[in-house]
Amino acid sequence: MTDSRPDPDRLLAKIKDEEIQARRGKLKLFFGASAGVGKTFAMLSAARVQQQQGVDVIIGVIETHGRAETEALVAGLPRMELKEVRYRDRVLREFDLDGVLGRHPQLVLVDELAHSNVQGSRHAKRWQDVEELLDAGIDVWSAMNVQHLESLNDIVTGITGIRVWETVPDRVFDETDEVVIVDLPPDDLLLRLKEGKVYLPQQAERAVRNFFRKGNLIALRELALRRTADRVDSEMLQYRRNLQAAPVWQTRESILLCVGPDDRSEKLVRTTARLAAQLGVPWHCIYVETPALQRLPDAARQRILQLLKSAEDNGAITAALSGSDLPATIVRYAHEHNLPRVVLGRDSARVRRPWKPRLADAVGKLADDLDLLQVALPRRDGGAREAGSRETSVHQKDPVQWAGYAWSVAICCAVTLAVAPLTPMLDGANIVMVFLLSVVGVAIRFGRGPAVLASLLTVGMFDFFYVPPRFSFSVSDAQYLLTFAVMLVVALVIGQLTAGLKFQARVARSREERVRAMYAMSRDLSGALMPEQIAEIGARFMKSEFGAPAALMIPDLEDRLHGAVHSEGQPAGLDVGVAQWAFDHDEGAGHGTNTLAAAPLLYMPLKAPMRMRGVLAIGAAHPERLAGPEQRRLLDTCASLLAISLERVHYVDVAQTVTVQMESERLRNSLLAAISHDLRTPLAALVGMAESLTMMDMAPDSAELGTARRIMDAAMRMNSLVTNMLDMARLQSGPVQLNRQWQPLEEVIGTALKAMGSVLEPQRVKVALAEDLPLVNIDAVLFERVLCNLLENAAKYTGPGTPVDIRAQAVGDQVVITVEDVGPGLPKGKESTIFDMFERGRKESATPGVGLGLAICRAIVEAHGGKIHGETRPLGGARFIIELPRGEPPSLEGLEHLESLEGSGDGPHE
Repeated sequence: MTDSRPDPDRLLAKIKDEEIQARRGKLKLFFGASAGVGKTFAMLSAARVQQQQGVDVIIGVIETHGRAETEALVAGLPRMELKEVRYRDRVLREFDLDGVLGRHPQLVLVDELAHSNVQGSRHAKRWQDVEELLDAGIDVWSAMNVQHLESLNDIVTGITGIRVWETVPDRVFDETDEVVIVDLPPDDLLLRLKEGKVYLPQQAERAVRNFFRKGNLIALRELALRRTADRVDSEMLQYRRNLQAAPVWQTRESILLCVGPDDRSEKLVRTTARLAAQLGVPWHCIYVETPALQRLPDAARQRILQLLKSAEDNGAITAALSGSDLPATIVRYAHEHNLPRVVLGRDSARVRRPWKPRLADAVGKLADDLDLLQVALPRRDGGAREAGSRETSVHQKDPVQWAGYAWSVAICCAVTLAVAPLTPMLDGANIVMVFLLSVVGVAIRFGRGPAVLASLLTVGMFDFFYVPPRFSFSVSDAQYLLTFAVMLVVALVIGQLTAGLKFQARVARSREERVRAMYAMSRDLSGALMPEQIAEIGARFMKSEFGAPAALMIPDLEDRLHGAVHSEGQPAGLDVGVAQWAFDHDEGAGHGTNTLAAAPLLYMPLKAPMRMRGVLAIGAAHPERLAGPEQRRLLDTCASLLAISLERVHYVDVAQTVTVQMESERLRNSLLAAISHDLRTPLAALVGMAESLTMMDMAPDSAELGTARRIMDAAMRMNSLVTNMLDMARLQSGPVQLNRQWQPLEEVIGTALKAMGSVLEPQRVKVALAEDLPLVNIDAVLFERVLCNLLENAAKYTGPGTPVDIRAQAVGDQVVITVEDVGPGLPKGKESTIFDMFERGRKESATPGVGLGLAICRAIVEAHGGKIHGETRPLGGARFIIELPRGEPPSLEGLEHLESLEGSGDGPHE
């Protein structure tokens, strides 16, 4: 009989989980294939029913999209006002999470689960707001479409040709307490779309051409129904696992195949794979290692591993199980995974033993709810195969096995001799107990075979030495025959049970050692701070668990692998090319895989949650220790732990680097501000004295006047430098406060050219502005600084008389401003770094400047919500491109007011 008592640890975990779920709110999701199927309508209708039943229901956020029937359902339901959030000089209305938490209703409706919140909100996504509500014990109803599921995003993109950027992790969908599928046939949905019940007429026409094609709707509908069915199937399996000895529920077609060491089992795998493919159902393939199969020859074990791998390649879920009762183990696995059909092999040529039922009969007797499919196995090729098997198993008869039989004989003889002096004091029943005790000891120490021998020997010795007439096998009392029979049966049963328990203890010990090793590895990895330490820990684990050397390979900044991180004890034959292929394709390669199987090493990619982190190369000195399903799962777990540790170390380095950069930036800004303010007063005095010198009555060609003008030029350059330093310190100290107004770009460019007249000759500058150039919403004073710095930069690096071009035009929703020159251009590879603080195009140069002008330009442009970048023109020279958001034009009254200002000569910032 099998032990059907529940696992106490599982019961305790279940109770704790139920306690957590009882305190947590419930999430109900209205799920559909696309917009317009009626998710929000169904949610509001159900909410009104809840309100009539006395439930405290409020609307957190609802998107009606102007649909009259949906807006009618909103009336009468209490509604939480949306909060106003300022973003880029616009006021947006968002879900008020804190308001709902303070109100703490029983049920809140939060539509559009995949919505992205405004930048600066507490959570980036609305589903994160929902999780906080659930943690607070508030029930939430929400709605979403199938295209918003993260795992199906690329599939939907391939079907519709439209990429959906707002997604929800599958974890949120799977952990939802209840999913309500809201379905509508494609023809009905298209009719609703044409009637204007989904979008406005112009939007509906565009939607029919792009997204709402009938083929797209059919495919999305199938995805939604299948994903919901998969979730329901998972819920059913979880419910069944909580039941004891629950029969199979034939809710979904699936197949279970059990393979054994028979060399003809390949037909079973192929037949089951074809059957599963024809029916379009999932299938499982298992191998059960019973005590009788512990000592299989190496060839048989390799054949089993190849069968499991072949089944896995054909889409099966594989598992290697252990159990003393093969039929019971098969039935238990089928019940746990709700597999209604079991495929077994049938050997018609095998002679049936009456005392041992066939496997199919035993399984059918244990579970009458399973459908059994028997596949005829081919006949063996004469006795060659059997002889080959016997030859293969000869090396398994090692001295340890024969020693066990010898010890069994010795123990039986020793017990017989030890009992002889006690014969007058012991009756026959007690002597039998002593012999049975010796059988138990032999079974515990040496296993099943020696225990069977001990059972036979103890019966014979008891008869020969202690049953009258003694020292003969003849029996004077016929009752002793029953004693011998019972003694033999009891001894055999005890030996079998003890050997089985020993086998199970060995399996449990092996699993415990594996878990302990994984725990030790994860503990060591948690304290690793360098990739070399992670590589050493991984190599040590692989050596102890698999007896295989291992090497860790980490990519550089360009995702190229170069060699092992930890060189000690690395496997021979390491091929960087094969490792690079595994890294690029996120797929195992090398020994035991379908790619470059002739390679001597196995290469496993290390995939972390964010990206690929490297490749683990494993030596194949003992291939059998890497090929089994449990071993591969252990390898996958090891690779996952290594990848997560590498990612953790990477982000620790990033955090440390960012912290150092922030402290350096803060110190640099403080120093800039202090020096700039201290230089401001003496510099102003120097500029004033230089101006006074130039205004004195001196001859035009006198040396004194030339000296005064040079002092004046140097003082002005120093004043410009200090101004840049002050501007940079102010921009870095916090958010830039902009005085934005709608300005004509021509006026800002003209003001900048006038300010730079002393540095850049006006005749050198060519301005080409598009006729349809719109107004731009900018801070004219700050943006004038951008243009002045770009023009000053052009004057520094170009020769006298060379042209400088300024162009501006509207491109889509952007206003693009270009400043070009014909100088030496930008240094190759530094097109982006020249915008960093104190970064100059050429380190050793006589050109004045400290590298702040372009950094100020980038800070001001980004504060306006735009972008700036530089490039080298194909024919030589530098080109700086500014992209500003176009925005919405002002009203006509604003234009008339602006024209009146221009007519009066009193323009803004003039």
